[in-house]
Amino acid sequence: MADLRDEPLVLGIETSCDETGVGVVRGTTLLADAVASSVDEHARFGGVVPEVASRAHLEAMVPTIDRALKEAGVSARDLDGIAVTAGPGLAGALLVGVSAAKAYAYALGKPLYGVNHLASHICVDQLEHGPLPEPTMALLVSGGHSSLLLATDITSDVRPLGATIDDAAGEAFDKVARVLNLGFPGGPVIDRYAREGDPAAIAFPRGLTGPRDAAYDFSFSGLKTAVARWIEARRAAGEEVPVRDVAASFQEAVVDVLTRKAVRACKDAGVDHLMIGGGVAANSRLRALAQERCEAAGIRLRVPRPKLCTDNGAMVAALGAEMVARNRAASDWDLSADSSLPVTDPHVPGTSQPHGHGHGHGHGHSHDHVHEVSKENLYS
Repeated sequence: MADLRDEPLVLGIETSCDETGVGVVRGTTLLADAVASSVDEHARFGGVVPEVASRAHLEAMVPTIDRALKEAGVSARDLDGIAVTAGPGLAGALLVGVSAAKAYAYALGKPLYGVNHLASHICVDQLEHGPLPEPTMALLVSGGHSSLLLATDITSDVRPLGATIDDAAGEAFDKVARVLNLGFPGGPVIDRYAREGDPAAIAFPRGLTGPRDAAYDFSFSGLKTAVARWIEARRAAGEEVPVRDVAASFQEAVVDVLTRKAVRACKDAGVDHLMIGGGVAANSRLRALAQERCEAAGIRLRVPRPKLCTDNGAMVAALGAEMVARNRAASDWDLSADSSLPVTDPHVPGTSQPHGHGHGHGHGHSHDHVHEVSKENLYS
């Protein structure tokens, strides 16, 4: 939609967990991706502490937004909209992002878009490989989610085919890393150790892969327990635990199930390409096995570079830009954070725009509910 400008310029804010991410996107082009992580502050607790994360977001928000705008070489006044993760995620952390997005959008007189964290993880691939084919099959794997999703329209129609019924894949990585005393977060460190181990050394179970099991659902709790018991048995017998082999065998069990089910979903739905996103998509073995199995099945694989797989503001800006380009309704000022926002809601559209003044594309026209004075005075 190139009516009043070539492509929409959108700033995205992501605070669903422990990363304060701010991205700036023009259409499908990434201009800036600034991240402030509080992971070091959580490491001593062995996991993310919601209160610590929320306070870290508060401190990092304004400097990170300033850094992103500077990196993009744009002024806040140039923006066509502000997008923010409205859910799912940690309630307190989400609220910091939503509040900040409202403040900036209100002060600048720009439309506000509350978007879905999971849909954003799918949309970010547009910044790497261009527009998403429709429909797109997406496998999202992170600390909080393991989902198979079919997106026929990333802004309005995302259907869940399967999800984790207990621990998400990333969660299992963290817990196994803790049992092996490898620290937090577990994903990168297990990936590193696994490269020097034998993936076939120990036959760990593959959850929900029986003929009567749900075809697209995932379960990693039993696997995590099996690994912990195997390690405990070795330690109880006074034997050394082969950390690299355990890491490799555990990782293989996870990525085997993930890729097997994703390829099956593509075949069943008649979709000839697969997009993998979320933090665990940065895992080197998952990428390699997915590539191998997709090639064998004639499926095209799309995986963003690792930095775009983990939580970031660029993915939120990418989905926000798509909302503007497709003229989706902006969110209301009473937009709230929803820690369990379903993926079937890619964004939270407004319902109470006065006098039919939807936010539209945010070009030129002012909105009845934004005071003119605020545009000049609140953000200088």
